[in-house]
Amino acid sequence: MKYIKLFYLCFLILASGCRTSSDFNQVLEDLQENLDFGNISTVIQLTDSLKKVHGINKETIHIADSLEQIAERINLDFSISETKVNQQVRKLIGNVTPEEIKKWENKGWLEWRMIDGEKKYFNRAATNLILIRNFNEHNNQNLNDKTIDPEMSLRLFHTGEILKLSENQNDPVAPVKMEITYTVTVHPDAVPDGEKIRCWMPWPKAGHPRQKDIQLLSTSIPEYLISPDTSIHSTLYMEQIAQKGKPAVFQISYNYTSSGQHFKITGIKSAPYDITSKNYIKYTAEQLPHICFSDEVKHLADSITAGEKDPATIVKKIYLWFKENITWTGALEYSIIPNIPEYVIKNHRGDCGMQTFLFLSMVRYKGIPAKWQSGWMMPPNNENLHDWSEVYYQGTGWVPVDVSYNLQNSENILLKDFYISAIDSYRLIVNDGVSGPLHPEKLFLRSEPNDFQRGEVEWEGGNLYFDKWDYDMKIKYIN
Repeated sequence: MKYIKLFYLCFLILASGCRTSSDFNQVLEDLQENLDFGNISTVIQLTDSLKKVHGINKETIHIADSLEQIAERINLDFSISETKVNQQVRKLIGNVTPEEIKKWENKGWLEWRMIDGEKKYFNRAATNLILIRNFNEHNNQNLNDKTIDPEMSLRLFHTGEILKLSENQNDPVAPVKMEITYTVTVHPDAVPDGEKIRCWMPWPKAGHPRQKDIQLLSTSIPEYLISPDTSIHSTLYMEQIAQKGKPAVFQISYNYTSSGQHFKITGIKSAPYDITSKNYIKYTAEQLPHICFSDEVKHLADSITAGEKDPATIVKKIYLWFKENITWTGALEYSIIPNIPEYVIKNHRGDCGMQTFLFLSMVRYKGIPAKWQSGWMMPPNNENLHDWSEVYYQGTGWVPVDVSYNLQNSENILLKDFYISAIDSYRLIVNDGVSGPLHPEKLFLRSEPNDFQRGEVEWEGGNLYFDKWDYDMKIKYIN
């Protein structure tokens, strides 16, 4: 009946010329409801038709296009059939019974949704299941395991060096100079021949004490635009004209120097905050939808920190709660999650950014200024997108916190707890916050509405999502 009503209302708008704002609002409400119920094909079909209505205003076109984008992203993330996911699980685990699979589904360990009336599984449901099972059955076992993989061995050695250099001070230390070549390749014919492609690429954020000596070496297109230092998201923007049958390549090369920093958490004695200052108000406020003070967030933060007043102790208690209760898993695209902190609380899992959103929500709710920071983690042979945060202590300043990096395998408590109040040198800072405007302004819904790490691409006909282009990061370590 709902389908009939929606199709009939759209037919009236398209065919009869009845185009009042109330008509459009009703269609958009119905489209949102269909999206919520997983009627993805309906949303895609009708939003595409709605955008073509003569005389429709730009705001409605933008909303319709955004709903269509979200629907298509849900389709991409949930594309695995029940038969295929069962095959994947058995390949990873071995022989399992239907009852075991049902049990994991009921626990929320094997993620699925109803898409157009069919049960579809998240693309990474099977591999996430392994991570979730291991975490729940062998939680923190790695801290007692004396064997450390090469990546963790390098991290342990490097952070140990930062500790030594920071023994009597908190300044950035252990600089690492890197040369980066970053490439965005738009697929052939993703944009019609002769149309202009607009591309924003990640660029090192200037003005941060841990990130210095930024030098642009080359760009694939002579004309470019670098965002102002005050921008939340640091970007380098270029344009080119699409050519039929050919990929559109955007490439930049630059070098910069990144340093680590350590603050001894037990030595942080925060003075009282000036709760009337603009920065205190800004960095202790909600930033909806994903930095939020929902009842679930409030209850969790209060239960973890009951009776505690010292900001550094509150941060440490919240950090350690994550280590005991939240497992790292591959994430859905953030743009299809209505409320990330509540998702993490409910499912006890999330990737680095999802954990950071919940961490920021809890810390800000407790009256401690905190901000999002993100870009890339850059250790040799393990570069990847990454999100973390900074917490402000009055009298000390901004202190890095990486809530998704684990406790380290060390008997030295400062080394074990390193990422509660420190950060390594292998970072690329691109963002100092979330959901800021791009420079120049982007016209359509971003592929990453909150963050900016891979880049953004669009043309006059709409946003180009990640399935329409590829990105590549190459790193050369100069010292």
